[in-house]
Amino acid sequence: MSGIGRIAAIPELRRRIFFTLGMLAVYRMGVQIPTPGINGEALAAFFDQYSSTLFGMFNMFSGGGLENFSIFALGIMPYISASIIIQLLTVVVPQLEALSKEGESGRRKITQYTRYGTVVLSIIQGFFIAAGLEGHTGPNGMPIVMDPGLQFRLMTVLTLTSGTAFIMWLGEQMTERGIGNGISLIIFSGIVARLPAAFANSFELIKAGELSLMFAPVILAMMIAVIAFIIFMETSQRRIPIQYAKRVVGRHVYGGQSSHLPLKINVSGVIPPIFASSIMMFPATIGTFVQVDWVQRASAALSPGTPWYYLLYVGLIVFFCFFYAAVTFKPDDVAENLKKNGGFIPGIRPGKKTADFLDKTLMRLTVIGAIYLSAVCVMPTLLISSLNVPFYFGGTALLIVVGVAIDTISQIESHMIMRNYDGFMKAGRIPGRR
Repeated sequence: MSGIGRIAAIPELRRRIFFTLGMLAVYRMGVQIPTPGINGEALAAFFDQYSSTLFGMFNMFSGGGLENFSIFALGIMPYISASIIIQLLTVVVPQLEALSKEGESGRRKITQYTRYGTVVLSIIQGFFIAAGLEGHTGPNGMPIVMDPGLQFRLMTVLTLTSGTAFIMWLGEQMTERGIGNGISLIIFSGIVARLPAAFANSFELIKAGELSLMFAPVILAMMIAVIAFIIFMETSQRRIPIQYAKRVVGRHVYGGQSSHLPLKINVSGVIPPIFASSIMMFPATIGTFVQVDWVQRASAALSPGTPWYYLLYVGLIVFFCFFYAAVTFKPDDVAENLKKNGGFIPGIRPGKKTADFLDKTLMRLTVIGAIYLSAVCVMPTLLISSLNVPFYFGGTALLIVVGVAIDTISQIESHMIMRNYDGFMKAGRIPGRR
């Protein structure tokens, strides 16, 4: 039986996959619904001027919603920004830290705070975008906003905030009732949906002579190499050997087995680039529409292709790599659980020595993971900018697409293996996932 056939044989898994696909279809339909009061032609021409800036990345994450100025124009980025703020506050605010340790009830309250933060950020971003669009025109002088004023601003803020709240709800529903991480899949679908247009634009550039035909195979080979490298790094693990001591209970002997503790080289996954992109986009949204001299200079300095952009982007990726690794993996808790279950690392004393060893190992892996993420996100973009290739072929988009795909397939395999199936792949597992 093929992989698809094995999936179809599991009713619950089949139901989860169809539910996820249905929610993604709803999201893609919403991207095509325009916000009232906007001149579509003037808006499209306006955003063509900013396609090579941070707005190109913003439009990519929104799946083209910003370019169309749809009801989902803000995309899921306000939710991600709110998540970043809440996670940072959890480290410094004792009340939030206590909530995070209260189990399911505490996590629900933190989720609720994240939702409130999403609404607040959506209102702020929506207001600045609405106010900014009123003062802009298309290249032909045609106004983007047909009837500017307070009514347009309020309607736009309400529409965009409601759209973001609905996307947030879709993501949560997919995570709970579907397969994979809902928020990541929404970003994934937005990027994938825009890829055909990116390829078409590349062919148009070749026809127009703006992109040399001899570079096309080079770009394709580079994309394949980057994808292969991402798959290799995302499936690589550092396996720490674990030995369990023998215990005699009555006439039975328990333990004595050998196992391992798998630590991914990239512990954080695609979270750091997404978080870093979200932070880079927020000031760019304000900078483009606020016609103040120092704001314009700051926005220009943070545009893709500038040294400050790459320095800040890499710095944020490195920061979130270490931050997310520290949040998700607790060496002290792991060491304590090993000690309680009679497990130990050969050559390492149980307890604090084990925790120190795990912390040191995690630190080294995080350094490698941060270098890998920074290289994948920045190096292809540097090469592409010099070759005048559309922004879509950057390393960040490829990293998110490949990373989310691997994670989703891994979850599908977990469902199948739990039900005594071989897995999605013919051999039973994705290479590197054991």
